[in-house]
Amino acid sequence: MAKKKSTAKTAEKSPSIEDAMEELQSIVQSLESGQEPLDESLQQFERGMKLLRTCHQQLEKASSRIEILTSIDGDGNIVSEDFDGTATASKSQRTKSPLDASPDEDGVDPASLF
Repeated sequence: MAKKKSTAKTAEKSPSIEDAMEELQSIVQSLESGQEPLDESLQQFERGMKLLRTCHQQLEKASSRIEILTSIDGDGNIVSEDFDGTATASKSQRTKSPLDASPDEDGVDPASLF
């Protein structure tokens, strides 16, 4: 009967998101330089995809743990709800930029240079 190989990958703990991002950045720089042989570039690409998957999983796990503080009840307890991950700001809540300003009374647009 054949023995199963125990690989270091199965026992290896996934890197922190910061470490994974740092390694991803290094891989991208190496691939963009074009100096590596094709086989090594493919290995780096595969490693980068695994790191990217790890980052996405960790971000998904973190976002599911985020809660939004909504209020404090009469007993002083915090009332919270799960974070849904969608944008909550509406257009009316945005602050206007100087470019959004309407023209002055004399018809001159303050954002215009000429």
